Amino acid sequence: MADVLSQHEIDSLLSEMSSGRMAVDDVLSGKYAKGDVTNYDFRRPNRISKNQVRTLSSVHESFAEVFGYYLVSKLQTVVSITVTSVDQLFYSEYILSVSNPSCLYVFDIVGTDGSGILEVSPQLALTIVERLLGGSAEQLPKARTITPIEQAVVRGIIEHALYDLRNAWRSIAEIDFRFQRLEMEADFVQVAPASEIVIVVSFDVNVGVHTFLMNLCFPTFALEEVLAKLNRQQVTTTVGRQSPKRMRENMQILNQQISTTYLPIVAELGKTSLTVGDLMELKVGDVIKLKKRVNEEIEIVIGGKRKLAGRPGSVDGKRAVRITRPLTEEDLVEEDISYKPKESNI
Repeated sequence: MADVLSQHEIDSLLSEMSSGRMAVDDVLSGKYAKGDVTNYDFRRPNRISKNQVRTLSSVHESFAEVFGYYLVSKLQTVVSITVTSVDQLFYSEYILSVSNPSCLYVFDIVGTDGSGILEVSPQLALTIVERLLGGSAEQLPKARTITPIEQAVVRGIIEHALYDLRNAWRSIAEIDFRFQRLEMEADFVQVAPASEIVIVVSFDVNVGVHTFLMNLCFPTFALEEVLAKLNRQQVTTTVGRQSPKRMRENMQILNQQISTTYLPIVAELGKTSLTVGDLMELKVGDVIKLKKRVNEEIEIVIGGKRKLAGRPGSVDGKRAVRITRPLTEEDLVEEDISYKPKESNI
């Protein structure tokens, strides 16, 4: 029988049939079926409730935010991490979904007999390596097996990810994660029996203009005690409210990461507008007249935003800018007049 009825619905159905107000043939034909029916697969029991899923989602959203800040400071580019799903799968299904090659970082769940997996796409690992070594990583790298040197470069990032993951989980349980090893092929990783249900948390990692996949896999048997403690009260209080100590720790992490983040600073000498015809006729030796006067202050742009005013000069034989004042709201309202073609009356 595909339809699943509650006990109350079963009692009502039997009562109607016994009283003669409902014919058996009408029931079998589906005449009295109402509402959407959800199939239940007894081979795939849900090991975690919806409330527990919401809690796990909140925990990993906190992890994604803090780890994203860390990547911004290390990679010196725009990084954002978002939780896309929290799923329950058979371990065999998860392993079949892993791409080949891949970067599977196995970690111990300290205090339990279980291990977890931090799955990072090779393209994300290679992008991290290129950024850490001074590259721009504008081109999306091809997926390949990372070399031992690249593994050593990425390992520090992975260990910090596990550190941030531990801090995020501390909102619901004192649990620790410890790096164990790296595997390139899923066939060599066996953290759970094939028929065991595992929790898979999926992330989108945006680095610059590129988006990469990252997954966390936890066997449910390793988290049974923790999951048993999760209830609706903890969803609203433990995760939603942080202790003063935890807030101070988060602020220290945030301040440390912000203090080591680089921002591009540009001193604009001036702007002008040219027609396409004038632009095509430019040649070596031509002088382009700017809209800025010689005795006027120039604007200093920080991270793409106009922030300061200054005057150009030189220090120790190098060009420099002396900051004179912060830009006011009136300065920010004023915009350079761009070239606008004359309107023609047709």
